[in-house]
Amino acid sequence: MGLFDGLLGLLSHDVGIDLGTANTLVTVRHRGIVISEPSVVAMDTRSKRVLAIGAEAKRMVGRTPANIVAIRPLRDGVISDFDVTEQMIRYFIAKVHDRYARIPRPRVLVGIPSGVTEVEKRAVRDATINAGARWARLIEEPMAAAIGAGLPVSEPSGSLIVDIGGGTTEVAVISLGGIVVSRSIRIGGDEMDTDIVSFARREYNLLMGERTAEEIKIAVGSAYPGEEERTVTFRGRDLLTGLPRSIEVGGDQIREALEPSVAQIIEAIKETIEETPPELVADIMDQGIVLAGGGALLGALDKRVAEATQMPVHVADDPLTCVVRG
Repeated sequence: MGLFDGLLGLLSHDVGIDLGTANTLVTVRHRGIVISEPSVVAMDTRSKRVLAIGAEAKRMVGRTPANIVAIRPLRDGVISDFDVTEQMIRYFIAKVHDRYARIPRPRVLVGIPSGVTEVEKRAVRDATINAGARWARLIEEPMAAAIGAGLPVSEPSGSLIVDIGGGTTEVAVISLGGIVVSRSIRIGGDEMDTDIVSFARREYNLLMGERTAEEIKIAVGSAYPGEEERTVTFRGRDLLTGLPRSIEVGGDQIREALEPSVAQIIEAIKETIEETPPELVADIMDQGIVLAGGGALLGALDKRVAEATQMPVHVADDPLTCVVRG
């Protein structure tokens, strides 16, 4: 049986999936990253039929007629809609395997947040098997991110990785191929978008969509004051008049809006360091903290973390793909 499985492994394409709240990335052995699409599914509520998945569905968010809804089947890194998640995974596996019709079903490795329960783990495994995988294994995202960022995870020295995703932030200290201390908080890019929406509503009585907030965060969002402060235009509906309105807002105000989420991420990093054995803390002070995930792209976040922890901080090369590469 072992030889047969080995031959199947050579024939089929082993697939790694970073099943994220905001984006799903798929890598295939020997071919690299083949898919990077938003984790969004557009469905017809009447017929329960899936109309679009990924980038095509993301374009529909906030712009659909009443009978079509754009669903994000993962919330805070956890499956919130099992059937839709299964269909999404099936779509990605089929997209990878379409051109190899005669080749057996793939073996799939899926990245999951470190703080999930056994029930949530089983949900991911079952969804992957039902979607067409031959076998499914799970890997904790901080470990995958550390491997993808090129950290010496198997060495007897401590590495601190902070993986800031769409729904969760994972902080983990890794040594000798295992996670020594970890923390998972349900704060990430989505929470930052919500902060901007709340700020516009609170300060300017302006109602804006989360997609617009995300674009503003990417354009001028930062965690630390810079020399040159850029401005951005808030566009939305005035809650007093009900009419469209636009306002010029400075980068410092966006930073103020993002502060609650940034402060919680920094607090999680500090708490993880407090629980870390002193020998490993000494290693981390030498190597520094590594930021990965889409949230690591927030302007000057590395400076802010460095100031708060008094340690060197580096942003991983191509932080968005660290988990899937690992």
